[in-house]
Amino acid sequence: MTSTPPRDATRLTGTVIGVLALLTAVSPLATDMYLPAFPQMAIDLGVSATSIQLTLTTFLIGLALGQLIIGPLSDGTGRRKPLLIGTAICLLASIGTAVAPNVELLIAARFVQGLSGAAGVVLARAIISDSAKGVQAAKVLGVMMIILGIAPVLAPVLGGAIIAGLGWRGVFWVVAFLVALMFIAALCFIKETLPASGRQGGGLKAMLRSGRTVLSNRNYVGYLVTFCFAFGAMFAYISASPFVLQNVLGLSTTTYSLVFGLNALAIMISAIIATKLAGRVDFRKMLGGGVIALVLATLALLTVVFTGVAMIPTLLLLFVFQGSLGFIYGNATALALGEARQHAGTASAFLGAFQFILAGAVSPLVGLAGEHDALPMAIAMALAALISAAGFFLLTRNRSAEAIDGEAEPARPEMSEAATR
Repeated sequence: MTSTPPRDATRLTGTVIGVLALLTAVSPLATDMYLPAFPQMAIDLGVSATSIQLTLTTFLIGLALGQLIIGPLSDGTGRRKPLLIGTAICLLASIGTAVAPNVELLIAARFVQGLSGAAGVVLARAIISDSAKGVQAAKVLGVMMIILGIAPVLAPVLGGAIIAGLGWRGVFWVVAFLVALMFIAALCFIKETLPASGRQGGGLKAMLRSGRTVLSNRNYVGYLVTFCFAFGAMFAYISASPFVLQNVLGLSTTTYSLVFGLNALAIMISAIIATKLAGRVDFRKMLGGGVIALVLATLALLTVVFTGVAMIPTLLLLFVFQGSLGFIYGNATALALGEARQHAGTASAFLGAFQFILAGAVSPLVGLAGEHDALPMAIAMALAALISAAGFFLLTRNRSAEAIDGEAEPARPEMSEAATR
């Protein structure tokens, strides 16, 4: 039985969608906006590059862990309170990163920043799931996924411009300003979207029960795998692209930035097309087409790398690869949340947490063969794409219309039932 939102619940107006977009964007921007400053930070703080790398690792751990805590918690307490508390703590942590006098305090502040900043990412999806269904939910989630896909790509470019004018601490002050803006906007425009009648109860047992229920839904798990491994393929590209495009293909820094931006544009264009097609083309068909394009592009790229990295084919395949993601992110997210509408916070938490855990695991692997070899990147992208495809074609069943419209049974223990037959 689906609960009705309270009378004063958030409605997805243009202003509210803008606030949700800000909630979605800030943590990905904070993830790698400061990457160009790594060498200077190591000098200023008098530490090794490995110590500076830990500031990114701990942030990603906090971001993943925070979503696993805050998402299920919000299914029992509602969305607004954990969103405001998490954002307030994130603001304090962001100020801490800007003034940290040594790397130890910076690492600690980054962990808390990720842990608390997870509230914006995980609860934006849950609020959309509470407030909309069907075509509207798919379109708004598509917008959020455009932001989530493009923010990590554009963040280093924006960060480089900020660092040039304000130094590396300036990046953290900019993030603190964005978090403050996020808190004010959430306070003013985001109302409670999960009524008391729709909550799952509090406590650790309730959180674990909610997680078990969501993960026992075969369709949800399939869309989760599809989404997260597609994101993992993209992060393999993001992590290796500076070395592959510049050291292997010989592009200049300016040309590299241009190519990087064009690939980000590919995601944006395809995601906009997917959003326009929502309601006219079946969500699973769009997702399946994106997954097929993802697999074909990455396998072709692997073939090109094996036979000698040719510039034009490599750049074209990377463009097609990025374009395929626009049809995957929004549709996979909408379908996954549609399968677990009564546990939207928990479902959103798993999507976000596994996404960033996988991204953190993939990043160091693509550099195993050094800075002049594209093979680890190509292998990681192809394997991630194949696992993504397996999640879609082997685990999910064709009932997308019912799920995304909120008519399917929510988060049923299908996998457990199958195991007992």
